[in-house]
Amino acid sequence: MPTAFDSYELGGKRLANRIVMAPMTRSRAYGPGAGATELMATYYAQRAGAGLIVTEGTQPSTVGQGYPDTPGLHSAEQVAAWRKVTDAVHREGGVIFAQLMHTGRIGHPSLLPDGLHPVAPSAVPAKGQIYTHQGPKDFVTPKELTEAEINQTIDDFAAAARNAVAAGFDGVELHGANGYLIQQFLAPNSNRRTDAWGGTADGRIRFAVEVATAVAEAIGGHRVGLRLSPGNPYNDIAEDAPEETYGALVARLAPLGLAYLHLVEGPDRDLTRRLRKEWPGALILNPYTHPAATGPDALDLVEDGTADMIAFGSLFLANPDLPARLAAGGPYNTPDPAAFFGGDHRGYTDYPTLA
Repeated sequence: MPTAFDSYELGGKRLANRIVMAPMTRSRAYGPGAGATELMATYYAQRAGAGLIVTEGTQPSTVGQGYPDTPGLHSAEQVAAWRKVTDAVHREGGVIFAQLMHTGRIGHPSLLPDGLHPVAPSAVPAKGQIYTHQGPKDFVTPKELTEAEINQTIDDFAAAARNAVAAGFDGVELHGANGYLIQQFLAPNSNRRTDAWGGTADGRIRFAVEVATAVAEAIGGHRVGLRLSPGNPYNDIAEDAPEETYGALVARLAPLGLAYLHLVEGPDRDLTRRLRKEWPGALILNPYTHPAATGPDALDLVEDGTADMIAFGSLFLANPDLPARLAAGGPYNTPDPAAFFGGDHRGYTDYPTLA
C-alpha cells in the first residue's frame, strides 16, 4: 500500500507527497481591493513542501465575502496580486489550488459595499454572530436569491475559476462545506425553496452540481476539487439524512472528472467509507479528530486505503515544514488558536473550521 510520503498524480500534476495543507481563513488580505499581499506570498511559499496547498477561502464575487480582509478573485487587481503568491509557491516546487468560497448568509452588510446584503437560498438567518471590524454582530436575514441571481452566482464561480488560472493557480477547490453557500443549498434548514433548486434531495444538490459543472467547463474538470462536510452543524446547518443527500450528490458529480473530493469528516466513518466507495476519483480526507487537531496518526489512513491524501490544518500553521517533520517523527510546534488569525482579528473564533 502507498504511504503519505509517496508521490501522487493529481489532475496532471505530480504531487511530491500526499500531505495537503487544508484551507484556513487568515484575514490578511490588506492589499488594495481585497488583494493578496507579500505576507501571504511568504506564508504559502513557506509551506510549499505540502503535496498540495489549498488556499484560504477566496470570494468569487463582492457579495460572496463574509469575513473581514479576506481575498477575492473577481477583479484584475486581485488576479495580479495572487500572481505573486502562485509564483512564490511554484519557485519552491509547490502545487497550489485556490479555494473559492461564497459565504452566503454567513456575513454582514457592514462587510460589504453600500447596498449589498448577504444572500442565501432562502431568507432564513443563521443563529450566531460574525466578527466585523466593529466587533461581533448578529447574523442578518439574508436576501433569498432569485433564479436569475442563482444563475449569475454560478457564472461568478466560473469567472473566478478562470481568474484563478490567469493568476497562476494549478486549480480551484469549491467550498461546499462548513455552512457556506453551497452547503446552504444542500441543507434542508437553510434551503426551504419549493422550486427546482430545493424541496427534494435532487433539488437541493442542483446548485452544487451546476457550480461544479460550470467551473469544470470553464477550466477543465482535472483542475477542480470540491470540499464537503456531510452532517457538519457548523454555521447553523442541520442535515438529518446526509447519506441520502451526499450519496445523490456524489453520483451526479462522478461523471464530471473532477480532480478530487475533499471531505471534512464528521463522527460517522461509515459515511466516509461509503462516499469513498462511490467516488471514482481522488479523495482528500480531513479526518474527524475532535477535539484534537489532526495529528501524525492520520497518515495511517492513506496506508489502509481510507483516503488518497490527508489534509492538515492547524498543525501546518505551527509547522510550515510539516511534511519533513512528519517524515522525521517530529518534533512539532504546538498550535496556538489565539494566533491563528492575523492583525486585528485575534478575537475571531472560527477555530472549529480548522483541520
